[in-house]
Amino acid sequence: MSFAKAYLTVKSAAFRALIVGACGFAVAGCDTLSSINPFDRSEKYKPEIVADIPSEELYNDGLARIQNKDYTGAAKKFSNLEKQNPQSEWSRKALIMTTYANYEGGLYDDAAVSAKRYLQQYPSTADSAYAQYLLAMSYYNQIPDITRDQESSERALVTLQDLVDRYPTSEYSKDAKQKIQIARDQLAGKEVEIGRFYLQKRNYSGAINRFRSVVSRYQTTRHVEEALQRLTEAYMAMGIVAEAQTAAAVLGHNFPDSTWYKDAFNLLAKGGVEPREDSESWISKAFRGVPQVGQKTG
Repeated sequence: MSFAKAYLTVKSAAFRALIVGACGFAVAGCDTLSSINPFDRSEKYKPEIVADIPSEELYNDGLARIQNKDYTGAAKKFSNLEKQNPQSEWSRKALIMTTYANYEGGLYDDAAVSAKRYLQQYPSTADSAYAQYLLAMSYYNQIPDITRDQESSERALVTLQDLVDRYPTSEYSKDAKQKIQIARDQLAGKEVEIGRFYLQKRNYSGAINRFRSVVSRYQTTRHVEEALQRLTEAYMAMGIVAEAQTAAAVLGHNFPDSTWYKDAFNLLAKGGVEPREDSESWISKAFRGVPQVGQKTG
């Protein structure tokens, strides 16, 4: 059945529903409706009875459109199927397929909306983990470069972590864990970028706050080495030597071969001091029990 014919059929069904509803309020005469022209009583109109499109036909049509990469058309078919079968198994299937079609078509915002709706209505079905995965990936695929706002990175991180926490044994959990690390790395990179900007402006307290975020929240990302070196630089510029020494010492302990550690060591040497860790420093406490980048956690 063509899309145009299916559309007209659905429209006819909706129109018949309106007619039936109108008959409930009529005084008489709903067996045969009056002419479309109320002043011409010689002409009578009987509505054509058109059957609804079978659910299976709508569903298969949607699948065929997906195979043909007509994702927009597929999403419309599944949406029609959901509306035609509210609160049914067909409705549930249609909703997850609408989400998938939108996702494959690059309509990530639409995919996120329908995925959230699926999780709200069907939180414990066999497809719930997949819906959560599509939600997370809809945000993940919108992660921009670090020069731009990272709202999508934050959303991706949260929804990916929700997937791991809620569905730890699902087939999507392993991939989610890998992408969590990428999202975290992206967020850490943004913090470092802003911190560098503050350093250039000699806003040392502002820079320290950004690098502190990396050290406190993103210790396992590749940006933590630079963050520790930049902390050494910022603290030395402010005359807070003990914290500068601790930042360099922690950097050297965790990344002894890092070029960032060599820079931090040389910076301290110019000031007549060397790396020395203060166990009571927030930097030292932040790294206790934290594995090095690339180190297996078991």
